[in-house]
Amino acid sequence: MKKNKGILSLIATVVVVAILGFTAIVGFGPTGTGSIKNINLGLDLEGGVSITYQVKGDTPSQSDMDDTKYKLQRRVEQYSTEATVYQEGDNRLSIEIPGVKDANKILDELGQPGSLFFIAEKGKDGTPNYTMQADGKYKLEKTIEELKEAGSIVLTGTDVKNAQAGAFEGKMKNTEYAVSLTLNKDGAKKFADATKKAAGKETIGIYYDGEFISVPMVQSEIANGEAQITGMESFETAEKLASTIRIGGLSVELEELRSNVVGAQLGQQAITTSLKAGAIGLAIIFVFMCAVYLLPGLASSIALLIYTGIILVLLNAFDVTLTLPGIAGIILGIGMAVDANVIIFSRVGEELSAGKSVRAALTTGFDKAKSAILDGNITTLIAAAVLWMKGSGTVKGFAQTLALGIIVSMFTALIVTRIIIFAFYAVGLQNAKMYGRKVVERKPIDFLGKRKIFYVISGVLILAGFIFMGVHASQGKGTLNYSLEFKGGTATNVTFEKEYTLEEIDKEIVPTIEEVTGDKNVQVQKVEGTKQVIFKTQVLDLAQREAFSNVMHEKFQVEETAIATENISSTVSSEMRQDAMIAVLIATVCMLLYIWFRFKDIRFATSAVVALLHDVLVVLTFYVIARVSVGNTFIACMLTIVGYSINATIVIFDRIREELKFKKRGQDLDEIVNKSITMTLTRSVYTSLTTFVMVAVLYIMGVSSIKEFALPLMVGIICGAYSSVCVTGALWYDMKKHFAKKA
Repeated sequence: MKKNKGILSLIATVVVVAILGFTAIVGFGPTGTGSIKNINLGLDLEGGVSITYQVKGDTPSQSDMDDTKYKLQRRVEQYSTEATVYQEGDNRLSIEIPGVKDANKILDELGQPGSLFFIAEKGKDGTPNYTMQADGKYKLEKTIEELKEAGSIVLTGTDVKNAQAGAFEGKMKNTEYAVSLTLNKDGAKKFADATKKAAGKETIGIYYDGEFISVPMVQSEIANGEAQITGMESFETAEKLASTIRIGGLSVELEELRSNVVGAQLGQQAITTSLKAGAIGLAIIFVFMCAVYLLPGLASSIALLIYTGIILVLLNAFDVTLTLPGIAGIILGIGMAVDANVIIFSRVGEELSAGKSVRAALTTGFDKAKSAILDGNITTLIAAAVLWMKGSGTVKGFAQTLALGIIVSMFTALIVTRIIIFAFYAVGLQNAKMYGRKVVERKPIDFLGKRKIFYVISGVLILAGFIFMGVHASQGKGTLNYSLEFKGGTATNVTFEKEYTLEEIDKEIVPTIEEVTGDKNVQVQKVEGTKQVIFKTQVLDLAQREAFSNVMHEKFQVEETAIATENISSTVSSEMRQDAMIAVLIATVCMLLYIWFRFKDIRFATSAVVALLHDVLVVLTFYVIARVSVGNTFIACMLTIVGYSINATIVIFDRIREELKFKKRGQDLDEIVNKSITMTLTRSVYTSLTTFVMVAVLYIMGVSSIKEFALPLMVGIICGAYSSVCVTGALWYDMKKHFAKKA
C-alpha cells in the first residue's frame, strides 16, 4: 500500500467512525434521535402492551389452555421475538408485547382469537349458507349455531395446524401469491369429503370474527390435508390472511378482558448503567490491547469502535428487540471480535520472531489466522441460525443479536483491522518494535501429563451439581431455583394512593415485599397513566397473600379493595422448552458435522461437543449450588457459553491441525498437542480476560437482575478457558490413541 493510499485509508477510517458515532448517538433530524434511542427494547428495558383474554363459555381443560398459549405465543412473535404469553387463573391468557404503546392497534390486528370457521357454500338442503352482496362482500344467511346443527361447518380453527404465506411462479411466468394450509388428521378427512362435493362448482368460505376473510373456489378434491388459497394480490395480503387463520386456529375462543400499557421492569437506571458498563468495559479493552500489542492494538481498538457502531445501526435497521439475553449475544460478539484480533496479532508476533519483515509478518499473520477465525465464527453462526429458525421467544432474540455480532466481528477483524494496520505501515510506521513484542517460543507445558487430574476435577464439579440437585429436591426446594418464567407464580395488582417511580418502587416497596414473601426475585411492572403497579412473585399461599395485603395497608395506606391477586403460569411453556431443546440439539449436530467436515476427523468434532457439554454442566452446577434464579436469562447464559466454548476449542484444534501437517519424524503425538496448547495459551488467557472484564463491569455496575445474569456468565467464561486449555486437547488425544484409524 502506497503512502497516499495509506493516508486516504486512515482519513476514510476517521470519517466512518465519525459517521457511525453521529448516527448511533446524535442522529439526524431536529429531534436528534440516534440509533441508540431508536433501538427496540424489551419489556424488561422499556415496557409495552399487556392484553388479557378470557375464555368464552365453560372453563377449558388445561391441555386446551396450554395449546392455546403456545399457538398464541407463536402468533404474537410477529411483533417481537421477546413477546410473552402466560396463563392467569383457570381461564385467562395474558400477552405482553414489548416496544408497543398502542394497545388498540394490536387488538385490531389480532382480532378475536379462536372464532374461525370454514363454511360450505350450500347446506344439505341446497339453500345458500352465505351470499355475495352488491358491494362484493359476503353475508352469512344463517347463524353459526344453525350451521353447526346443519353440518355446514366444514372445518373449525382447531383443524388447522398451520398457515403460511408464500410466492410462486404462475403459468404466465409472473409472480403469484398464495396461502398454504396444513390440516390435522381429522381436518384432512373432513376437508377431503367437503372438497370432493364442492369441486369445480362451489366455494368454501373462511369466516372469522363475524366476517368472511376469504371465499375461494374449490378447484378439485383435496385429500392430503394440504391446501392452497391462490389469487392473493400481494405477499402482504397473503401474510395477513395466513396470520388471521393462525390466530383463529386456537383450541378455545377468547374475548378481551382488559388491555394496558405497562412500563419497563428494570427502569431507566438499568439501561443507563448497562450503557456505562459497556463503555467502561470497551475502554479497558482498548487500553489492554494497545498496551499489549501497541500499534496493532490501536488498529483493533478502532475496528472495535466501528464494530460497536455498526451493531447499533443494524439493531435499529432490523428492528431487533433488545433485552438482557440480547445483550448477552452482543457481549459474545465483542468477545469474538477481540478474540479474532488476538489470534491475528499472535500470528504476526510469531512471524516477526521468525525473522520476517513487518509487511511479510502482517500478510502471513492474517493469512494463517484466517482459518481459525472463519471456522470458529462459522461454527457459532451455524448454531445461531438453527436457534433462530427453530427456537422461539428469548432463544430467537438471542440468536438474532448473536448472528449480527458474529458477521460484523468477522468483517471488522479480517477486513477493517487489516486496512487500518496496513495503512499505518504505508504512512511510515514500519519499525518492528511498534508491532508488539516478539513471541519467544516457550517450552511446551505438559498439559496431557496432568489430564487425569483435569478429568477428576471436571468429574467432581459435574457430579457435585447432580448431588446438590438431589439434596435440594429432598428438602423440597426444587432441583433448581426456577423463576416465574419457568414455574409461574402470583401476580398482585396494587393501586396506590400516589404514583411511584420505578426507582422508588425498587427502593421503598420491593424490599418490603421480599421480606414478606421470602422471594428475592420480585418482578415489577407499572401500568402507565394510572397508580397501579403489578408485582409478580413466586406462588403465594393464603397466609402470604394476607401478609402482603396487610403490609400494603399498614405501610403504604392501600385499601384492601385496591389489591387484586391472581396465580399466573410460566411464560416459558413446555412446548417452548421443547423447541429450545430441539434447537440446541440440532445446532449441536450441525456444529459437529461442520467440524468433522473441516477437520476431516470425527474425533475433533466429538471431543469439541463433549467439552461443550462439560462447560454447560459445570455452569449448571454453579446454578444449583449458588441457587441463582433460573429464568429467561438462564437460556441466554447457557447459549452464550455454548458459543464461547466452541470458538475457544476451534482455535486449539486449528493449531493441532497445522502442526500435524508439518509433523517431524520421530515427533510424538503428545508433543504436538502440548505444543499446540502452549502456543495458543496466550490467546486463551487474553480472550477470556477481555470478555470477562466486559461482563465483570456489567456485574459491578448493574442492577440486581443484571447481576443475576452476569455472575453465571463469568463462571462460564472461566470454565470455557479451563476446558479449552486443559480438557479439549486431552480428549482428542485420548480418542486419537484409542480409536486410531486403520491403515
